[in-house]
Amino acid sequence: MAAEKGNRRRTPAKTTKKASSPQAAAADGIVTNPGAVSPGAVNAGAVNPGAVNAGTANAGSVKPGAADAVETPIVEPSPPTPPATAASHTPDAPSLEDTTAPAAVTDAGTPAAAAAPTQPGTDDVPAEASGGDLPTSGSTAGASATAGAAALDLSLGADKTADTPATDAARQAGSDFRPVIGRIPVLDITPALPDHLWPAKAVVGEVVEFGATAFREGHDLIGTQLLLTDPSGTTTAHRLSPGAPGLDRWEGLVRVDVEGDYTFRVRAFADDWATWQHAAEIKVPAGIDVELMFQIGAGLAALAADQPERSEDARARLSAAARTLLDDERSIDERAAVISDETVSALLADIPLASLESFSDERTLRVERRRAGVGSWYEFFPRSEGAIKNADGSWQSGTFRTAARRLEGVAAMGFDVLYLPPIHPIGHAFRKGPNNTMNPGPHDPGSPWAIGSAEGGHDAIHPDLGTVEDFQFFVAEAQKHGIEVALDFALQASPDHPWVTEHPEWFTTLPDGTIAYAENPPKKYQDIYPINFDNDPEGIRQEALRVLRHWIDLGVHIFRVDNPHTKPLDFWEWIMHEVRQTHPDVVFLAEAFTRPAMLQGLAKVGFQQSYSYFTWRNTKEELEEFFQSISHETSDFLRPNLFVNTPDILTEYLQFGGPSAYTIRAALAATAAPVWGVYSGFELFENVARPGAEENIDNEKYEYKPRDFAAAEQAGASLGLFLGLLNKIRREHPALQQLRNLTLHASDDDSILVYSKFLDGAFTESGTSDRILVVANVDPHSVRETTVHLDTTAFGIPQGAAYEVTDLVTGETYTWGDHNYVRLDAFSHPVHIFEAKEIRP
Repeated sequence: MAAEKGNRRRTPAKTTKKASSPQAAAADGIVTNPGAVSPGAVNAGAVNPGAVNAGTANAGSVKPGAADAVETPIVEPSPPTPPATAASHTPDAPSLEDTTAPAAVTDAGTPAAAAAPTQPGTDDVPAEASGGDLPTSGSTAGASATAGAAALDLSLGADKTADTPATDAARQAGSDFRPVIGRIPVLDITPALPDHLWPAKAVVGEVVEFGATAFREGHDLIGTQLLLTDPSGTTTAHRLSPGAPGLDRWEGLVRVDVEGDYTFRVRAFADDWATWQHAAEIKVPAGIDVELMFQIGAGLAALAADQPERSEDARARLSAAARTLLDDERSIDERAAVISDETVSALLADIPLASLESFSDERTLRVERRRAGVGSWYEFFPRSEGAIKNADGSWQSGTFRTAARRLEGVAAMGFDVLYLPPIHPIGHAFRKGPNNTMNPGPHDPGSPWAIGSAEGGHDAIHPDLGTVEDFQFFVAEAQKHGIEVALDFALQASPDHPWVTEHPEWFTTLPDGTIAYAENPPKKYQDIYPINFDNDPEGIRQEALRVLRHWIDLGVHIFRVDNPHTKPLDFWEWIMHEVRQTHPDVVFLAEAFTRPAMLQGLAKVGFQQSYSYFTWRNTKEELEEFFQSISHETSDFLRPNLFVNTPDILTEYLQFGGPSAYTIRAALAATAAPVWGVYSGFELFENVARPGAEENIDNEKYEYKPRDFAAAEQAGASLGLFLGLLNKIRREHPALQQLRNLTLHASDDDSILVYSKFLDGAFTESGTSDRILVVANVDPHSVRETTVHLDTTAFGIPQGAAYEVTDLVTGETYTWGDHNYVRLDAFSHPVHIFEAKEIRP
């Protein structure tokens, strides 16, 4: 996947921007014709006589925007105001008499109800979901022409709007067509999936970047708002800010704090004050149309002062601005000061003077519980925890009761999700011996993924582990330690599974009469029969749903799904939809080590988390591309769980990198994404592979493997304390609990990886911005010295400013700037995890 070019700091959507839009800098000319000051939006007459003596603004020419850019509830509309004379409508927008023009057509092809006009002074959104701009009651579309307009040669009398045979014929020829595009185009709404078939995703507390591409013809300026409706039905408006110059992209950050489905769309409008302000900033200093510009500005200020939704102080300030602009006894400089007055600009940014509005289509954002996107996972085999080998070579298996003793150690390392491999009865037919051999001994336990025997199938517990009551005890003990239990859901069967005799149609029978076993060439799994989903899809769906509900009723609300990419996507979409109807808090993790299209497809149809390619991304270049992808390219729908190892995967990096490699991989996984995981034994640097395979020798899948963690720690041969420190840093720094906020930085060394994670104080509980800077030597065999080059604006510090960084691992503190020397010794301290803070005067 191609890396997104450029990294820059995202600004919160609730931040109020000056009304003079940066968009003006991209204009390829200056306004020299008064008509360029939004003729469809600004007339120079008809100001309320009580506001300005010689006012020249059309009091009905705008529809205001949000009452407050900081999550302002949308209020109910007032009764429509009767339209003004029908003879005076502008060619840019339909008059109110035209609102019965062709109705919108729904996706099903049936006419939608005509959208009612909205009222000035409200933030009510027209009911139409798409199709462009809608007339507003009292707007330019229905206002009468004024003497001020005549002075600007913008008179719109009946002679300019009367039909001619040509226009009448054109109207008839196009009477059944309504443009999809709005008067002000609003396109490419995000967050969204590329195909728009499923909702985008977030979790409670996540800061989401919303955006749209919006523009209009000519040089008049526009503004945009995000209209966000939470699951309770409350709609709030958030002003969006211009993105990179020249791209017509508008962006804003909003934290979503309620579980459920949000809906949103983007409103774009002609920003009449910003258009005037931009023109006045150019013309007045040049001595061009000075009085005319003051007259237009005064009309707009008076119009804004007359809006009832503004506070008394705001209305008084705007009225005073209008009087100042028209007061010819004042100096030009005094009057011109209104143009750049920050207070006036802020008032007209919060509640903009808006016309020619358009709305995007509506989108959905599914916000799931926090654990769906933030967590630290630990995996162990309960049969190994407390297992005892007898003198005759037989084993006494660990149980849920003995495994519960390990919970304290898992909690001490800061892990909050404990994942258990399958806990069901294991088949005897074709049972595998040590290291996946075909000759098991009488005491070999077999692979937990070979599910099913005479003792039961997917809804049963292996008798060696205990009873249902023992399992519930284990789950309850885990909860006492702040740990949630995740259970493996592996849709496959051993040859001894009850399904094989009860439902042979659920498997694939070969021409020789045998049932096909699972393969992943060159690996063969003779002890496992894969499911055939085509012979009886409905029966398999219902059985799978029954099994899931059985374990949900026993307290399991997280499932790690084994090999989901070998099952149909429509099956998973159906299953997760059905589970969500009754248990929306259930989380599914996809073990999706597969091709990108399938991996992403599983995430799109509903999997909350996914294994990823992180395991095999080791060089600086590979990691940069991967981190850019997960944080920006697929973050609207795919949440990667960065597992550092699994029972099946021991990479060459870990095999030959020594303890340094384990330290580096853990630090990267824990800081680059809000979900990461560790399989038991990682902290003990278990790095000996089975010859010819990318997995540990004496693989725990096929045998008992008790470990003495306490002895390893006493001998200094454990990474447990470092893992605990990583999870502590994650808990204390909310920037590390976000997915979309990673920014890459540069270094002069091809093995020094640099990235930052930033969360603005507007979104933290403390109100203080959180800045994490990671500098890692990804070569576990070397000492590296180099210079790193930072875009400090990406983590909220002005370019060129000095700031303080504290290494959260060593406690050392340095003063840094844009370019900094680092020395990272892979054998002692391969990774800096810095907290960066501004230096206060």
